[in-house]
Amino acid sequence: MTAFALSGGITLAVAWGLTFALCRGTGPVLLDMPNARSLHATPKPRSGGLAIFSGILVGYLALAMKGALPDVMIVMMGCTTLVFIVSIVDDVRHVSPVLRLAVHAAAALGLVAAGLVSSNLALPGLEIHLSATVGTVFTVLFVVWMTNLYNFMDGMDGFAGGMGAIGFAACAVLAMLGGSADLALAGGVVALACVGFLCFNFPPARIFMGDAGASVLGFAAAALLLAADQAQAFPLWIGILVFSPFIADATLTLFRRAWHRERVWEAHCGHCYQRLVQLGWSHRRTTLWAYALMFACAASALLMMHATSGWQWVALCGWGSVYTVLVILVGKLEG
Repeated sequence: MTAFALSGGITLAVAWGLTFALCRGTGPVLLDMPNARSLHATPKPRSGGLAIFSGILVGYLALAMKGALPDVMIVMMGCTTLVFIVSIVDDVRHVSPVLRLAVHAAAALGLVAAGLVSSNLALPGLEIHLSATVGTVFTVLFVVWMTNLYNFMDGMDGFAGGMGAIGFAACAVLAMLGGSADLALAGGVVALACVGFLCFNFPPARIFMGDAGASVLGFAAAALLLAADQAQAFPLWIGILVFSPFIADATLTLFRRAWHRERVWEAHCGHCYQRLVQLGWSHRRTTLWAYALMFACAASALLMMHATSGWQWVALCGWGSVYTVLVILVGKLEG
């Protein structure tokens, strides 16, 4: 608790303070100019990712000094720095999707080199052994996809920041229940960095996190879920359930756009939350409903942690049905 109070307090203070400064035009401020695919109408700073990354970095340094940070999370922070650098460059000037994906893959391979590889894919009542090659490919694809889907979903006031605060906080609780206090501390630090940023990003937002914030959070989420699975704190599917509001929307939207032969690497307004705003829902209303969904997924993951495999399958099928119904309802609202 002492380690968390120290690292968490520093993280929250740094994230809040830097976000406040960036909102006031102090330091490097990048403006997000509205375009045809934007949901905002006036230019706003999109350098909040610097505050999130800095908050996580100082929090992890504080944990490391207390000897409370797992080695794998130290490696994760180094790899996250690589993701942050290419993302901040992309925020300043455009970076090609190929180069960006190559850097994400290199960062994922850094995790693999540190031993963070999925060797078993656990599902309720079922465990699938993965060979070294398959495990490596799965790990890299999972990390790269989580990094990019989080970036895809960062398009509305308070949305990605809220998923970060709720998702990482839930993972911290799950890790604590699973007997991994060090991973719980690591997740809690990221959650507090998101809270500090969210103070200025909740609708109406005064600042956005940009690619630098979204990509960092996506990469950190993937690494934490893989580390928790490897440490047997909680299985990967439980972590995926926690972040399923983002995973489901981004994945279904990608498949839908690919089916219609659209350029999936280009920005668009095809996500469910974007379509709701276009239908007239306010940012605040859409975000609050999304928070309710995020909290429900987190609560469901906590309840399913020690449930029987039968109830776990019921929960997974139930959430699959919920997301199917939500997609259909959004389509019907569009007429």
